[in-house]
Amino acid sequence: MIYTYLNNSFVEEDKAFLHVSDLSIQRGYGIFDFFRVMDSYPLFIEDYLERLYVSAKEMHLNIPYEPAQLKEIIFELIRRNNLPLSGIKVILTGGYSPDGYQLADKANLIMLQKAMSFPSAEFPSEGIKIITHEYLRDKPHVKTINYVVGIWIQNKVLEKKAADVLYHYKDEVSEFPRCNFFIVKHDNTVVTPGDNILEGVTRKHVLKLAAQKYKVQIGTVTLDDVLQAREAFLTSTSKRIVPITQTDDHIIGDGKPGRVTAELFQDLVRLENVERAKALTK
Repeated sequence: MIYTYLNNSFVEEDKAFLHVSDLSIQRGYGIFDFFRVMDSYPLFIEDYLERLYVSAKEMHLNIPYEPAQLKEIIFELIRRNNLPLSGIKVILTGGYSPDGYQLADKANLIMLQKAMSFPSAEFPSEGIKIITHEYLRDKPHVKTINYVVGIWIQNKVLEKKAADVLYHYKDEVSEFPRCNFFIVKHDNTVVTPGDNILEGVTRKHVLKLAAQKYKVQIGTVTLDDVLQAREAFLTSTSKRIVPITQTDDHIIGDGKPGRVTAELFQDLVRLENVERAKALTK
């Protein structure tokens, strides 16, 4: 039996429902966050909860618990479901609107846990192909539930035999629907877009790791910068770091995963192991 947390109680997954008046259904209004559970411990949970509360404030939604209380509920969900390797999605919706447009007095809080297989801790031997698409998300710094374009464009991604789509606007690249983007210049400078993005938790840790070895730049990255890069990669909670070796019809670097990307991948895996070890000693 798998449990879902809905508002103030744990319910069986197949009995968790929202009314059709909820703004997530009526208008696609809501926020969420997602994190990995490894060895029954939610990795970097404080980072994800901090971002969740920032998103809620920006969207005028109230989380009915303090962060410490919400963390306790998350650990109880993990205990009940006993899924040592899994993902948890925390969703906060606009609530039951009186007219299908106004925010409700009370948001709906949902927490879902699913068993998941995550990528190997071995660095991938091959990179992926991506395509580009001109689009700027509404409120890109907030993790909203609005993935309309990301889902709509999946047919094109599959048609082009690509793995993902990189957004750009007025020649400046930003992010993927669910991932952050990095390039590595020929002098090993690690660069990531700084505007019109969701600041990912994995991105945050990769930037810290990169700064220990390389020069790091956060700022404007143009489509031409991507074409001139020696390496490129994406980061996300579920994928860690994935090397990118082709964008549209252009081969990046020598068409193989790069050394800097590989080092950062290995550093991130070590950081995860340190985080898990700390949890086991608590």
